[in-house]
Amino acid sequence: MWLIIKSWVSSNALRLIGWGVAGLTVLTVLLGARQAGRNAERVDQLKQILEVKDAQLRATLDAPRTRGELVDRLRRGKF
Repeated sequence: MWLIIKSWVSSNALRLIGWGVAGLTVLTVLLGARQAGRNAERVDQLKQILEVKDAQLRATLDAPRTRGELVDRLRRGKF
């Protein structure tokens, strides 16, 4: 029995190696695509975070600096 298996493996060794390499290649591509998707999500999240921070900074620049300015804005309805 062992001789039959050994002779079959030795005659089909290149074919087995080829299938193994093909399987590893497909696995590598799939894992790379998965990682690329994660990186894209991270980039989108970072963009949203930066937009929020920029909006907060613009809001602080436009904020009234004194109590008098706050009262004037409230009277004009521009708060």
